[in-house]
Amino acid sequence: MDGAALDYEVKADALEAGFEAVEPGDDSRIVALEGELGALRQLVERQARLAGRPALASGIKSADDDGLRARFVNGYLRQGAMGLEMKSVVGTGNATGGYAIPKQIDEQIAATMKLISPIRAIANVVQVGTSGYRKLVTTGSTPSGWVAEDATRSLTDTPSFNEIAPPIGELYANPAASQVMLDDLAFDVEAWLADEIAQEFARAEGAAFISGNGTNRPKGFLASPVASTGDAVRAFGTLQYLASGTSAGFGTTGPEKLVDLVQSLKAPYRQGAVFVMNSATAGTIRKFKTTDGAFIWQPGLSQDRPDTLLGYPVIEAEDMPDLAADSLSIAFGNFKAGYLIADRRETTILRDPYSNKPYVQFYATKRVGGMVMNSNAIKLMKFGTA
Repeated sequence: MDGAALDYEVKADALEAGFEAVEPGDDSRIVALEGELGALRQLVERQARLAGRPALASGIKSADDDGLRARFVNGYLRQGAMGLEMKSVVGTGNATGGYAIPKQIDEQIAATMKLISPIRAIANVVQVGTSGYRKLVTTGSTPSGWVAEDATRSLTDTPSFNEIAPPIGELYANPAASQVMLDDLAFDVEAWLADEIAQEFARAEGAAFISGNGTNRPKGFLASPVASTGDAVRAFGTLQYLASGTSAGFGTTGPEKLVDLVQSLKAPYRQGAVFVMNSATAGTIRKFKTTDGAFIWQPGLSQDRPDTLLGYPVIEAEDMPDLAADSLSIAFGNFKAGYLIADRRETTILRDPYSNKPYVQFYATKRVGGMVMNSNAIKLMKFGTA
């Protein structure tokens, strides 16, 4: 923050304090203070425009959040009015970059995405401010030991550190509405737009988090290298798989293989672990029974409680592969510890009434990245003999 901006905020604080000190009925003093505060707001906004950046979100408040949202929806979305008091994307300019969606609508989009994007709902999601995000991950535990109170402490080994940098790409959606719909005040354009963007974003990122190749998009966990070796000898970033013993299926030992998959995950990671598979694979497993005839699949008793398999929740992700020869169709793990999703910035939107008349298109973008963070926290089942 530069000195001028700080000085403006100090002056604004003094003016706001002056309102509190005004005696009841002193209308002339209130009018004078309001005039001074209004002039100061205009000065701050002018300085922000000259500096090529938006007005500060804290300090002087030029409008409340509800007012900003109303102007965004009724002014920009419905009518395409420019010059609104909104934060513009300075990367390429308003005409091509669009405007940042107010935080209430962006939070609505994020909440809807979490509900319908299966991996986002279970992974570790972080907000980042740059595409060069890095995270250090330790492998192995920090050495320690027991000593007497006055005994000499010997040096211990240093744990190994690995740096991960999730590939980030631009996710976009382009819903459209007719101008007649936008002119109809009974049409809830805010809810419609948030739902359309969230639906499109969730479908695109759902596939990327599972099988994305990492080029201009996240790297999915199924795109990571895999090996059958255990955690102690497997290379960092390589996921372990267990073979089902039968090509494209379970054979006669399906329940036992699922138990082996669960037990291959270390006990600390099993706290919060889930199964991930598509509905076709789930349909096959739902028929499995124990030797006494009990189903190993337990349906949830309410909407808030998911179905469970061997006591662990089941997440149905349709982008997981179907059962096929050597397919990796089931994942089991603690995705909070194992998979990282990096959201770079808020959703931005560009209103386009020209490309597809008489429809108005809303080009929305968001930068998202992702990759495996801890390869010991996710296990896979490979439907093959080895």
